Amino acid sequence: MNKRNILITGGAGFIGSHAIRLFVNKYPDDHIINFDLLTYAGNLENLRDVDAKSNYSFVKGDIMSEAEVEKAFSDFDISHVIHFAAESHVDRSITDPLAFLRTNILGTVNLMQVAKKHWRENGNHCFYNISTDEVYGSLGDTGLFLESTSYDPQSPYSASKASSDHFVRAYANTYGFPVKISNCSNNYGPNQFPEKLLPLMIHNILNKRPLPVYGDGTNIRDWLYVVDHVEAIENIFSNGRLGETYNIGGDNEIKNIDLVRSLCRLMDEELGREVGESEKLITFVKDRPGHDKRYAIDASKIKNELGWTPRYTVDEGLKSTIQWYLSNKDWLEHVTSRKYQEYYKEQYGA
Repeated sequence: MNKRNILITGGAGFIGSHAIRLFVNKYPDDHIINFDLLTYAGNLENLRDVDAKSNYSFVKGDIMSEAEVEKAFSDFDISHVIHFAAESHVDRSITDPLAFLRTNILGTVNLMQVAKKHWRENGNHCFYNISTDEVYGSLGDTGLFLESTSYDPQSPYSASKASSDHFVRAYANTYGFPVKISNCSNNYGPNQFPEKLLPLMIHNILNKRPLPVYGDGTNIRDWLYVVDHVEAIENIFSNGRLGETYNIGGDNEIKNIDLVRSLCRLMDEELGREVGESEKLITFVKDRPGHDKRYAIDASKIKNELGWTPRYTVDEGLKSTIQWYLSNKDWLEHVTSRKYQEYYKEQYGA
């Protein structure tokens, strides 16, 4: 196989950093280029263990800047792109939808424009767009999202990701552009910025602060441990068919309130507190506008075609996640200090 120069956008973020680590270690003969603007959720501390690797490079850059993307493609002769970079928090999309339009739609198109210019036809190239199950909308009490499920996004965030998926497919159809797409369920695990549910709860339990749960907590999500997710991404990148979409799910449907209660129990056990103490911190808050009721993924395509299945149950993933955060309190305090306090006050008035 010829050496590949793989541009991973958003590689300093949560899922992207796990993908960087996997690719750098698994493919020592390829060059992995981390292209990240280092906004609030991007943190190079996530990648200290690979920073000195000879097949890894970091470039601070903005996917919306044609000049910066162009320079990265020229400097490193980019042959493949795995595109994580995105605004991803639903609450933020409600308060600032234009930021999501710019990054998630215009940024994606800008990347493809530069790649299309540089890549020759019939070359060994791939543009892999990392997307979400939220593009499908909300499910009722039964049913699962299939790759053929019609898009029905319900938030500015999911609308921006749906649009980026449509543009990726349009480039494939119009220009013969080599693409792959995957749509995943809710991720959790180490290094996740604490605006998301689980690290937010872990941080608040540690500090005995309220645990805000939207509505009555009965919204259902399919939870996917981040290590399982990036292993699926690597499988799709290496073995998936061009032009195809693959759904990635954890087979772990659970109500938000049940997940938080499980987390409270496990945290009490780890911290030596009386079991039930942390659960008393649960505080139900006004529901998010347009809050989708249920997501659930049918991942049979990736299982049947590529042989991938998730390795972690929710309990296993939660225990691993909790142990990481408890062992990395300095990381948690560092990323939460000012940024988190401002965010928490803005969202919950406390």
